[in-house]
Amino acid sequence: MENNNKVVHSSFWSNFFKSPTEKVDLQKSLLSIPIFSRLRRRELTMLMNIIHNRNYVSGEYIFYQGDPGLGLYLIRDGEVIIQRKKEEEEIISLASFTKGDFFGELALIDGEKRSASAISNSDTRLAVIFKPDLDEFIENYPKSGIKILRGISEIIATRLRKLNEDNFNLQNKLEVKMEATYGT
Repeated sequence: MENNNKVVHSSFWSNFFKSPTEKVDLQKSLLSIPIFSRLRRRELTMLMNIIHNRNYVSGEYIFYQGDPGLGLYLIRDGEVIIQRKKEEEEIISLASFTKGDFFGELALIDGEKRSASAISNSDTRLAVIFKPDLDEFIENYPKSGIKILRGISEIIATRLRKLNEDNFNLQNKLEVKMEATYGT
């Protein structure tokens, strides 16, 4: 009897590391992210157990604006564009990320809806840490969890400071433009 079963490779089932080199590469990538940079090798090894691999083809949505925030994404290979829909038809590109970059960290804190969409701009491999898995990890390893939460807090604080600076500079430009247009 002939076997006509077609093998389908689904990213859903690719939650394993194919080689020791790939595992070491991922560990180095995680340590380069402020969220995980304080973890010791043993803590990092435990964290690796909750990381999932996902593959996306060019143009595929990783998540949509308005979706629930489920996790943090680390780009192993490829490029991801973050876009936000402004109005019915207008889409604004907010950021472009490549290998070694990460996005979605706010979902690890609040699980709120995504404020933008993430789309693969090329064939892309991601390592994903889902919020429920991280919550369980923090509960089981609270000292490691404190290090991770401190790292997330630092990233949020840095981004908030940058946002405040951008807002301040934008207001100054607007005031200068208003003065030039309408006088004092």
